[in-house]
Amino acid sequence: MKLIAPIYRTIKGHFTRSAKLAVLCLMLVGLNSCEDVIPVDVGTSAPRLVIDASIKWAKGTSGADQRIYLSTTSSFYSNEVPKVSGAVVQINDSQNHVFTFTENPQVPGEYVCVQFNPVIGETYVLTVVYQNQTYHATESMTKVPTLTTVTQDKQGGLLGNDIQVKFFFQDIANEDNSYLYELNTPLQALPILRVNNDRFFANNTMFGLYSDKDLKAGDQLKFTLHGISKRYYDYMAKLLDIAGSAGGSPFQTAPATVRGNIVNQTNQDNYALGYFRLSETDSKTYVVQ
Repeated sequence: MKLIAPIYRTIKGHFTRSAKLAVLCLMLVGLNSCEDVIPVDVGTSAPRLVIDASIKWAKGTSGADQRIYLSTTSSFYSNEVPKVSGAVVQINDSQNHVFTFTENPQVPGEYVCVQFNPVIGETYVLTVVYQNQTYHATESMTKVPTLTTVTQDKQGGLLGNDIQVKFFFQDIANEDNSYLYELNTPLQALPILRVNNDRFFANNTMFGLYSDKDLKAGDQLKFTLHGISKRYYDYMAKLLDIAGSAGGSPFQTAPATVRGNIVNQTNQDNYALGYFRLSETDSKTYVVQ
């Protein structure tokens, strides 16, 4: 409007009221139309292998059915995630048992094993061979406590009058424990993820909490507790910090790449993204009252 004002004053004495309004509207349309699309060259780099190897053993199940997903990175403007086919994927335990993951012919990039044997505390080695490159990662199966109770009250939110739900569990005694909280809610398309440890709550009752001003009776919440290693806790804490600090601005400084525990044995500079972890899990579903 600073630009329009002096121009408007100049024409004020030479036009009728209706003519002035017509000219002013034309000026506004002209200014609004002066918007050019400026392409941003973000550069490109060679695709990098992404390995999603999360072995999750739900309490009360055999844990035999497991899946690993392979893809590659893509360009900044791409909406597609390139799937990786033709890789060799397997996991070995300390007893030299080999668990082979075979690619699902119906789902490119999905590798399936239906005979996996999860054992708490057992150490496993992941091997992925792709395009003459061999990737290894080592991790142990981490146990998890049992979710005990769920409570609901109206003390959530900044004003303390929103519905909040708490999922309780007893921290595993006399151990340093780390946990991943996963919450599925109808209010969000993707699961909510948080990490926590028992640094200040060792041997005590702990809980995961969820509150939202739009939460209402009848909404179904599913809370899943994952036992995770200290290394995976550190990895996820960095990722969640980056995701939370982005703020939606297109002018944020690009974060550094967060490296997982997967190492390229053939060429360490051609590292893969992702993480190999093994977690026992426990879940509870709750319907808001």
